[in-house]
Amino acid sequence: MTKNQVRDLIKEIKKRVAKKQRTLVLTLTKRLAEALSDYLSEEGITSQWLHSEVKTLERPQILKDLRKGKYDVLVGINLLREGLDLPEVALVAILDADKEGFLRSETTLIQTMGRAARHLEGHVILYADKITSSMKKAIDETLRRRKIQENYNKKRGITPRSIIKEIRDWPFTPKAKEISSEFWTPPTHHPIWDKKLLEREMKEAAKNLDFERAAEIRDLIKKFKNGKENIYADN
Repeated sequence: MTKNQVRDLIKEIKKRVAKKQRTLVLTLTKRLAEALSDYLSEEGITSQWLHSEVKTLERPQILKDLRKGKYDVLVGINLLREGLDLPEVALVAILDADKEGFLRSETTLIQTMGRAARHLEGHVILYADKITSSMKKAIDETLRRRKIQENYNKKRGITPRSIIKEIRDWPFTPKAKEISSEFWTPPTHHPIWDKKLLEREMKEAAKNLDFERAAEIRDLIKKFKNGKENIYADN
């Protein structure tokens, strides 16, 4: 199956594109992620790659662009570390799923497959030549959880629906105001302009994989540097 995995993948992606849905694709190396993303673009599919060489604070923008439809596909290696919450994703495709290792371990597969769970039409495709022990355990566990959820819904008359989540525009959204309030002191509400403090907070957020908070703090730093007295004002 891996011999023709890219050809089949393109067919599956186009089905989702027609429905204005998004796709996550997992490869094993940075080079493959970049090459596949470029190839998809050549095939008329808007795609973007994301891995460790992308600057930490650029990642939230890429994820937002995916949600907004600027890209139909995001290709990566270990997208778990991005703290993804992408309800528009209807397909998760894992290439070379039978290559044993950390990126294709039982735990990683289960967590990666779960990325499609927030969409009502969510599907996962594991491309492989054989079913490994990790794959079997991950599939069995996913089916077990699905059965539990289905029984729960049936007993309570719950009709499953896709998650709808607001796509936030940066900078200086309500969340930015909430974050910025941490750096103001009552009763005068004068800004605490401590570059080292803000940068430390930004790095801590990035370390904890909270890239949205890190990006918000980065933008606050920029606005302070530009001498904006009202940090909520438009640029």
